[in-house]
Amino acid sequence: MTKYTYTHHHVAVFLLTFLSYAFFHATRKTFSNVKSTISDEWTPSYHNDTVNYTKPDRIWNHRHMFDTRGDAEPYLGILDAVFMISYAVGLYISGMIGDRFNMRLVLSFGMCSSALMVFLFGVVFEWLHFYNKYVYILVWILNGLLQSTGWPTVVAIMGNWFGRYSRGLVLGLWSACASVGNIIGAFLVSGVLNYGYDYAFLVTSSVLFAGGIVNFFGLVSTPKDIGLSIPDEDSAVHPQEYSVLVNERDSEETINMPQAYHKQGRCVEDGDVAGQLTNDGVESEEEAPLIRSHERYCGASNAENRPKAIGFCSALCLPGVALYALAYACLKLVNYSFFFWLPYYLHNKYRWKETVADDISIWYDVGGIIGGTIFGFVSDRFQHRSVIVIPMLLLGIPALFIYNSDLSNTLTMNGLLMAVVGFFIGGVANLVSAAISADLGKQGPVQGNSEALATVTGIVDGTGSVGAAIGQILVPVIQDRLGWKSVFYLFMLMTLLTALCILPLFVREVKDICANYRNRTGNLRYKGVSVTNQNSSEITQGEETEDLFD
Repeated sequence: MTKYTYTHHHVAVFLLTFLSYAFFHATRKTFSNVKSTISDEWTPSYHNDTVNYTKPDRIWNHRHMFDTRGDAEPYLGILDAVFMISYAVGLYISGMIGDRFNMRLVLSFGMCSSALMVFLFGVVFEWLHFYNKYVYILVWILNGLLQSTGWPTVVAIMGNWFGRYSRGLVLGLWSACASVGNIIGAFLVSGVLNYGYDYAFLVTSSVLFAGGIVNFFGLVSTPKDIGLSIPDEDSAVHPQEYSVLVNERDSEETINMPQAYHKQGRCVEDGDVAGQLTNDGVESEEEAPLIRSHERYCGASNAENRPKAIGFCSALCLPGVALYALAYACLKLVNYSFFFWLPYYLHNKYRWKETVADDISIWYDVGGIIGGTIFGFVSDRFQHRSVIVIPMLLLGIPALFIYNSDLSNTLTMNGLLMAVVGFFIGGVANLVSAAISADLGKQGPVQGNSEALATVTGIVDGTGSVGAAIGQILVPVIQDRLGWKSVFYLFMLMTLLTALCILPLFVREVKDICANYRNRTGNLRYKGVSVTNQNSSEITQGEETEDLFD
C-alpha cells in the first residue's frame, strides 16, 4: 500500500461538503421543529365561552385549513411522506446525473434551487397569506427532488478524495454532517421561532443558498481537476487504463498503454521518449529531460479516457448493494422518524415548550455523531463493516425499549437515554449512508471507476428514503390509534429487520476474518519451524566441521 499524502485541498473539500449537507439538513429540520406552531396557525382560534368572539371571524381565522390539531397531524405526515417519496425518486436520478455531469455544478444547483423552494413554502406564502393544501404539497415535492442532489454528490466527492484505508474513520466523522445540520437547524429555529415560523424558514433557506454560491466558486469535485492523484489509484487500476503481460521466457514486461497514462496526477503522451518505462517501471534519470513540455495536467486526455458511468441495474447488481439498500430502508424509517417527529413527540407527550423540545432533541444527533465516528474507526481496524454494524443494531433494540419507558420522564434522563439511542441507531445510519456506500461504489467490478460512486450512493440512500417515506405515513396513524408505545415497538421491529438484512454479509465477513486468522497463525508456525530447522542445520554443520579438524 502506497502512502497517500493529504493536502490543504483535502481539508477544504471535507469542510465544504460537510457544511453543504449540514445546511441541507438544517432546512429539513426547520419543518420538523415548527410542526406544533404550524398546527396552531392552520387551525382556528377557539375562545372561552365567557369572552365575546372577535368579529369578523374570517379575519382572525383566515389561516383556517383544518378544524382541529388532530386533523392537521395527518396532513403534516403527508407532507413528510411526499417529501421523502420525491426525495427517494430524486436520489435514484441524481446519483446517475452526478456520475455523468460535473458534481460541483449539480450540488450548487441543488442547494440554491432547494433554498428557493423552502423560502417559497415557509416565507412567501405566509407573507402573502396564501394557504392551499395542494400547493403546499406541490412545492414540497419539488423541494424533495432538489434536495436529493445533495447526498450522492457529496459522498462521491469525498470518495474521490479519501482512500478506503482511512474511509471508515474519515467518512464516519464526516457523516456527522447530517446530525450537525440538525443541531444547527434546531438552534436557528429556537432563536427566531418566537417571531413566527416564517422567520425560521427565512434564516435556514438563506444559509443554504449562500452555501450553494460558495460551492460553485470554491469546491473541487476530484483531485484530478487540480493535477493530484486519486487515492487507491495505484492499487486499483481500471481495466481500460493498462494491462501487464509477462513473457515467461525472458521475464520482460510488456505494458500496453492507451494514448495517455496517469502517473502521479499528470498525463504523459504515449510514444514520448521521456514517458517510456524501463523494466522496473521507473524512468531513467539520464534520459529524462529537466523540463518536460509534453507533461500536462489531465485535461482533454481525461475527458477522452474518462471511465464510462455504469447504469442503474449494473450498480444494483454489485455485491452487497441490494442487501445494504434494503437494510437502510428499515433503518432510515427509524432514523428519520426520530428526525421528523421527535420534537413533536416531546411536546405532546411531556407538554414541554416547543423550544425546550427542540433543544432536547439535539441529544439524539450528538449520540449519532459519536457513534458514527467510533464505528467508522473500529471498522477501519477490522477492514470489515458488518461485523460492527450488527452488534450495534442489536444493542439499539433494548436502548429503544428503555427510552420508551418511564425512566425518560425528566429532562436530564430523557436527554441521556436519547443520546444512547442516537449512538446505536443514528451512528449506524451514518456509517451505512456514508462509509459503506463509498465502499460499495469502489469495489470489485467498478474498482478504479470514479463514475459509479454517486449511482451506488443514490441507490442505497434512495431505497432508504422509500422506507423513511413509509414511516412518515405509519407513525401518525399508529400513534393516533394505538399510542406512542406502539410506535416504538415498530422502531424495534425495523431495527431487527435491518440486522437480518445484513446477516448474510455478516456471516461471510466473520468467515473471512477467521480464515485470515488461521492463515496468519499458520504462517507464524511455518516461520518458527523454518527458523528451528535452520538453526539445527547450522549446529549440525558446525559439529561436522569440528569432527573433520579433530
